[in-house]
Amino acid sequence: MVDVTALGARVASSAVAPLVRRLFVRDGPGAGLVDRPVRISALVSFRGEKRTVTPEDVDRIAQELVRRALAAAGPGEEPVGAGEAAAVKDALARTLARLGEITVEDYEAVGLGPERFARALRTGVPLSPYGLSEGGLLLYERLLHTAALHILNFLTQRSTYVARQQTVQTQQLARLVQGVDVLLERLPSQSAEDAGFEERYADHVTARHGTLTIYGLDAGTREWPLDTAYLSLEATRPQAGRDGHRDTAHPTGAAEQVLAGQDQVFLRGVAGSGKTTLVQWLAVTTASRVYDHGLTHLIGRVPFVLPMRRIVRPGAELPFPGDFLRAVGCPVAGEQPPGWAERVLRARRGVLLVDGIDEIAGERRAAARRWLRELVRAFPGNLWLVTSRPSAVPEEWLAAEGFGERVLARMSQDDVATFVRRWHRAAGAEASVGEALLRSVRSTPQLTGLATNPLMCGMLCALHRDRRGFLPQDRRSLYEAALTMLLERRDRERELHDPDGIRLAYAIQVQLLQKLAWWLIRNSRLEMDRAEALQLIGGALPALGLDGAGEEGVYRALLLRSGLLREPAEGRVDFLHRTFQDYLGARLAVQDLDFDLLVNHAGDDAWEDVILLAVAHARPKEAEHMLRRLTEEGTPRGTLLAAAGLRYAAEVEPGTRRLVEEQLAALVPPSTFELAGEIARRGGDLVLALLPGPEGVDDLTAAIVTATAVEVGSEAALHFLTRFRDHPGRDVQVILADSWHRFEREPYAREILAHLREQWPVQVSTLDDLRSLRALGGWERIVVRGAYRIEDLTALIVPERLTYLALQAPHPVEGLAWLSAFPALDTVHVASRDVDAAVARELPAGLEITWESDRQPSPTHHQG
Repeated sequence: MVDVTALGARVASSAVAPLVRRLFVRDGPGAGLVDRPVRISALVSFRGEKRTVTPEDVDRIAQELVRRALAAAGPGEEPVGAGEAAAVKDALARTLARLGEITVEDYEAVGLGPERFARALRTGVPLSPYGLSEGGLLLYERLLHTAALHILNFLTQRSTYVARQQTVQTQQLARLVQGVDVLLERLPSQSAEDAGFEERYADHVTARHGTLTIYGLDAGTREWPLDTAYLSLEATRPQAGRDGHRDTAHPTGAAEQVLAGQDQVFLRGVAGSGKTTLVQWLAVTTASRVYDHGLTHLIGRVPFVLPMRRIVRPGAELPFPGDFLRAVGCPVAGEQPPGWAERVLRARRGVLLVDGIDEIAGERRAAARRWLRELVRAFPGNLWLVTSRPSAVPEEWLAAEGFGERVLARMSQDDVATFVRRWHRAAGAEASVGEALLRSVRSTPQLTGLATNPLMCGMLCALHRDRRGFLPQDRRSLYEAALTMLLERRDRERELHDPDGIRLAYAIQVQLLQKLAWWLIRNSRLEMDRAEALQLIGGALPALGLDGAGEEGVYRALLLRSGLLREPAEGRVDFLHRTFQDYLGARLAVQDLDFDLLVNHAGDDAWEDVILLAVAHARPKEAEHMLRRLTEEGTPRGTLLAAAGLRYAAEVEPGTRRLVEEQLAALVPPSTFELAGEIARRGGDLVLALLPGPEGVDDLTAAIVTATAVEVGSEAALHFLTRFRDHPGRDVQVILADSWHRFEREPYAREILAHLREQWPVQVSTLDDLRSLRALGGWERIVVRGAYRIEDLTALIVPERLTYLALQAPHPVEGLAWLSAFPALDTVHVASRDVDAAVARELPAGLEITWESDRQPSPTHHQG
């Protein structure tokens, strides 16, 4: 038989071209058509007032194309029989009839090319009713491609096309001019001195923040290029709306887009969740002046990275703009032209990234808020991102200063998979090793609970590879194994013996690091002076039998070989990550029997992990003492810490466990969405057995209960949520739809989404997400998170079902005319400041568009 893929090419152009021309009306005067869109549907000759071809003629044209193709095949080479040839003809005729429905303009169609234009025609034409075999389907596709090629060629020969192309190019130039105007507005006239310094400063920011420390590579730590290591996570709005109900006004979005819709953002996130990495990414993206991420609000701006633990000094005032660079130890600070920073901020060009409010002492946070207030008022119009751990400061801590709050979400199942695969590629490990780890994480609840942020995922990857698949099942064991790998096995396996003439045993390294960590915790510090570190080490050496070693040599050995200490600036010392400081400090607190000191700090957010890790290290009686003391606090925080402690303690006396569970039960169901998150984070699966419903609870309580189970996020939580999938409450249904990405995709789609009463918005970020929704028969409201390809959306979204589409990324260069592929679509939301009237005109008639403005969404209804 003849190769079907060649048949289309074997139909002579002299035969196809006349058939194609019959589908369109005769050309009109070009000048009269260039001031309005020229849509292909307005040019066809089988609809409208200028009909020269009937719908039956379209059927005959398709029949003639099929006949000529089969004749070109030759006797005995026909790929399909007479019966299937008729089916191919019917499918082709229906597809060509789409020319009367498609709203793509002629110049846009030519820009698509024959392959994508043929795909646009085929969209909305189900082929299953025609029963085509593989050969029939190939014949249909080749004939459609051939017809599309000739249609586009015909369009380019029309006199109106040339005139229209000139108009389009003019509009494109106008958009470029508009972009340049934005840039010029943000780049006022500068002296050569200012401009030259900004170039040098931008190079410094890119070099300093352009790499990311990823734990565990090379049995230790390694710098990863930020552009390949950065993992886009979710930044969600606070869960409660003004009326106490779930805030569902807008879908959640990528964390790097937080400043796209609001100039001032206060971002909360747990330790290791990626707050500092996000700060680095925004700084480098701004400084590099390469705007291929769609973040046009960063054009022409200057980043200032302000880690709070670096700029807050005991007894010293917080710095003002002229001292920003000096305060963070920037090496080019001395070259800064006088008044440069103030000129940048007065021109509203600054991106101020204030990292780690939680990393300064509680008594300094009020001063930090006053400092922020004064700066925002003195220099309005700049972009601000302030980060903190979740409960370091009260809700709406900066609301009066105009800051909107966001929460950095934990990693989803897809985020974990992406991170693990990237890690193993960077480590040069076999892909099968990473896939084995993913299977373990997904099938083991304890590991699922650990793999919630980039730091913990990196540790799991390192230990999984190092231990050939054996993984610790709890947080304490995970840290202990990581310490062993870093402090003992790293140098031995890399054959680094006696570095700098001093070899420190594992136990000695741990003891010295514990003393440094516990001193920092007790003094509410995250850094110490080098002289303070030397004094602490020197005081410990006699008891460790190292009198003659010298504190300087021991300090250098710890700094160079442990991988846990670093010098972020000259004369300053800190730990690689705060989590390691908390773990080591907790070990020494238990050794020194400082249990009362720990419990007395239960109200301090900075001590939470230290307390929990101390429970993990303590012996049973000591752990029992701490848990009972926490419950005696009589506060929700004390109860929640005790509940979290149950998961850390190796052994808990039944009476103590019962006491903690009873106090926890008094907080369940939670009264607010915020409390729901706290209870779920600390109580874990223990909370699920205490949650009520769905019978006998009001709609608001049902919604809060649902949100609590979602925050638990385990396999048991998914099973619990099946009880609420039929609940009639709007908020319950919205939460269930919005939480798909928090669980494993397929089970959640099967057990929850498929049973919802109404199809509220769900987020998709991968092709597998789209395929899962298609397997459910399609979905009505879809939120596309991050970059996307038009052909993927048109191929995988069931067109007849889609009514609402949110695009959480700038629209592609092709515009939005492709939305005509979805006949039921009535609303599209674009999360970009770049949407303008020109884009709105590209939309199909009757479609409403909303987009993120500087303050709030604004709708535009396109009338066609």
